Amino acid sequence: MREYKTSSPEETERLGEQIASGLKGGEVLALFGGMGMGKTALTRGIARGLGIPEGVSSPTFALVHEYKGRVTLYHFDMYRVTSWDDLASTGFFDDLDSGAVLVVEWSENIENALPPEAVRIHLRRGETDGERMISIEERTDENTGD
Repeated sequence: MREYKTSSPEETERLGEQIASGLKGGEVLALFGGMGMGKTALTRGIARGLGIPEGVSSPTFALVHEYKGRVTLYHFDMYRVTSWDDLASTGFFDDLDSGAVLVVEWSENIENALPPEAVRIHLRRGETDGERMISIEERTDENTGD
């Protein structure tokens, strides 16, 4: 597990850009953390790192936004997802095999549906209001030998 500390939304976005530099497509990034913890800021940075310059916002009401860059990015917000039917209606299961990067906010609401190899990213408040502690837990699928 890797741990990072950021002191501003801009620093959180820069961390997202660094994360994106290693993405090839097909990854699921599962974001965990309460309201205002920086999930969308991190996603904006990931998008920028994938060549998506602007316009990334939380898909709270749409549930999913699609962005085209060097790799397609599907940005999900699972805050209001409360059932398997809700989850299926987002297109999540279809997009898992699309070759796109999936960034999933509020992953705690769908944890049982996440693939075992999903990268789990936990965001929490640090010592000050602007500080964020971000832990990244990469899992490998034991069946692939990774």
